[in-house]
Amino acid sequence: MNKYYQLLGKILIDGKAQIGKKGKSRYLLNESLSLAPADLLDIFEGHNIARRKLKDELRLFMSGERQVEKYREAGISWWDYCGQTLVNSYPTYFEKLPPLIEKINREKRSSKNYVLFLGSTDAETNQAPCLSLVQFQLDGGDLVVSAYQRSSDANLGLPADIYHLYLMARQIDLPLQSITLTLGNVHIYDNNINRTRDLLAGNDNVKFELNV
Repeated sequence: MNKYYQLLGKILIDGKAQIGKKGKSRYLLNESLSLAPADLLDIFEGHNIARRKLKDELRLFMSGERQVEKYREAGISWWDYCGQTLVNSYPTYFEKLPPLIEKINREKRSSKNYVLFLGSTDAETNQAPCLSLVQFQLDGGDLVVSAYQRSSDANLGLPADIYHLYLMARQIDLPLQSITLTLGNVHIYDNNINRTRDLLAGNDNVKFELNV
């Protein structure tokens, strides 16, 4: 069982109950998921991930595109609930990523931490980024990516974030050593619990509900 599925199983077994604005869920606090390239391959080969849509989504994020219609035109409908415009959301911060990647590729300084911060306080938003920080470090000529996620929907958001981080790493001209996510609160909503059990039992056709 790949490391992502192991985490899903741990939430089902050890998760505590909580009730929030989006409904009931089981959660764990301060979990860590450290993934080497072989682990990533294991996840991507074994789990159904909308790779093309996520690649297009990241491209739109990095271009600073805030119009939800542009995402819909690319076949990405999961932002429709935000209204017409993504306010103070991922595009606001990811548009800073291309120059950061260019800087890393130009400098490649092992003594420097390259950091992308996401989210700010006291700013209007209709969907605050769940991913809060991405850090790129060089270790012996290899790339080490670290990310902090304040809140993570383990069924829908987490696989997407893992794939986005992988796509970011691919744009840096260094061999990838690892991607490590620290998850402040990682959870499975109650309406997706049975579906998660089906997924872990080997059902590849499971469809999860988006809680908004």
